[in-house]
Amino acid sequence: MLIDTHAHLDYPEFAEDFAAMLERAREAGVTRAISIATGLESSRRVVALAEKYEEIYAVIGVHPNNVEEEADDFVVELRKILAGNPIAAIGEIGLDYYRLPEDATVALAQKKRQAIFFRSQLDLAVATGLNVVIHQRAAWEDTVSILAEYTGKVRGVFHCFGESVERAREVIDLGHLVSFTGIVTFKNGENVRAVARTLLPGQMMVETDCPYLAPVPYRGRRCEPAHTRLVAEAVALAREESIELLAAHTTQTAEMFFKLA
Repeated sequence: MLIDTHAHLDYPEFAEDFAAMLERAREAGVTRAISIATGLESSRRVVALAEKYEEIYAVIGVHPNNVEEEADDFVVELRKILAGNPIAAIGEIGLDYYRLPEDATVALAQKKRQAIFFRSQLDLAVATGLNVVIHQRAAWEDTVSILAEYTGKVRGVFHCFGESVERAREVIDLGHLVSFTGIVTFKNGENVRAVARTLLPGQMMVETDCPYLAPVPYRGRRCEPAHTRLVAEAVALAREESIELLAAHTTQTAEMFFKLA
């Protein structure tokens, strides 16, 4: 059995065939999915999905690319959502400098706002005892620096990991995890496969980040939770271990990290 540890199931791409999508996941041996929010409205939607489907778990938070859309007191709303709802983690949160404006002054202001939102949500995770799902793009040093402030207070998973072996070790040494997507199946994904070969059981998970990053042979099409199996098979192949063993230890890791029943 596998767990898709990072899926955006509240996205409109899944509206028309949601039940069939879940059935395809079950047929592929993907029995549970963690639905990750990207903003306040998204957080409310993933909670609603988790209430409706027993195999779906909710993670709430504000994505760094969406901080300009949320009010300064967004944490108040997150706390309201947390009240009375079973939440698996806070996320996805972090820093993303990939699409900053060309205007240096505006870009700096956005980077500062992202950092404020990141720290606020890390504080929320500490207060609630939840782990965090980290988004990092073109912002490695700042992301790790901020997260290092919370060493021993909160644990995170760097989702959609596509960095080097050295950076993976940096994350692991801080007590965090990494998670692999369909990139591990790509022709240009050798660096990800190299990372997968170096990790110990308990240091990694598998995900889809659906509807994005569909693995080969579905690359360029909509990704969905069933594709977690293809990701897991690619990781297992890179590690020269059976899919059964890979599934067992990544599932156990996910159950512990997200505190699943």
